[in-house]
Amino acid sequence: MKKIAIIFQVVLVLGLVMAACSSPPIEEMNRAQDAVTIAENDANAVVYAGNTLVRAKDALARMQSEADAKRYDEAKNYAAEAIMNAERAIADGRSGRERAREEAGNLLNSLSGAFAEIQSAINAAKGVPNLLLDFNAVEQDLALARRTYDDALLSLRNENYPDAIAKGQTVRSLLSSINTRINEAAVETNRKQ
Repeated sequence: MKKIAIIFQVVLVLGLVMAACSSPPIEEMNRAQDAVTIAENDANAVVYAGNTLVRAKDALARMQSEADAKRYDEAKNYAAEAIMNAERAIADGRSGRERAREEAGNLLNSLSGAFAEIQSAINAAKGVPNLLLDFNAVEQDLALARRTYDDALLSLRNENYPDAIAKGQTVRSLLSSINTRINEAAVETNRKQ
């Protein structure tokens, strides 16, 4: 009699466990869907944590596939993974935005004094006799660098940090090119003397 009671209890527990595993984890799946939707609508997550957001969406798709195949434990695991990656995308988006803001600010600050230096170098080069340098092209590139720098500052003020960084890098490249042309012209002029 005791054995029958124990067997009955074991069968009952197994039945409850099987019943719990045989229904889709609706609540977890809904939370996962909500978490991914929130992350997809978070501009910082989209811009600065795109890879993590892709992993969240991938986990969400796998969750749905597993639920459709009635593998509910796996679906529940993928739901948890989707939630974790969605939350990480939002957090990484915030920190990525701050890093980009700092990088853009530092880059543009480092360029602010370079214009005066380049203008001084151009003015000094104009005083060198027989210097083989296209001053019109150099002045046009310097003007382009100034306009691009102003656009970069505007992007920084508008919190479009990736654009500010890209424009700042363009300015740095333009200024470097001008400097290189001045130096090469000076070396060539010295060589001919």
